[in-house]
Amino acid sequence: MKKTITTAVAVFALGATLAFAGPHGDWKGGRGHKEGAFSEKMAEKLNLSDAQKEQVKAIEKQFRADNAAFFENAKATREQFRAAKEANDQAKLDSLKPTMEAQRAQMKQLRQTVMDKIRNILTADQRAQLDAFKAQHESRRDQK
Repeated sequence: MKKTITTAVAVFALGATLAFAGPHGDWKGGRGHKEGAFSEKMAEKLNLSDAQKEQVKAIEKQFRADNAAFFENAKATREQFRAAKEANDQAKLDSLKPTMEAQRAQMKQLRQTVMDKIRNILTADQRAQLDAFKAQHESRRDQK
């Protein structure tokens, strides 16, 4: 059951994070997704009240503001890594790997913190639904 909860939280957090960390402005996504569509879809599935939706938006907005510098730094690291990979610069790749691993770990921790805040505004039934969605997602992922 605990694994299920963790997976649902991670799925929701990942969707929220991708919505924040992705390009902003007029770009609406290259795969037919609307900006923030995952969050809206999850809010609909969990039947969040308007007040809960506003609380989630506030949490997400604060998350983006608090971590803007980290996101920019991580983006720069990914771009450097991509350039080194295209140039076949193994020394640069090796030097960037620890930084990327640390950034991934930090992002995972940041997503978990956001999900903990979001879980705190959910009812017991909504948390159970979220856990079920997470378990379902994990089982599909394990089958691949």
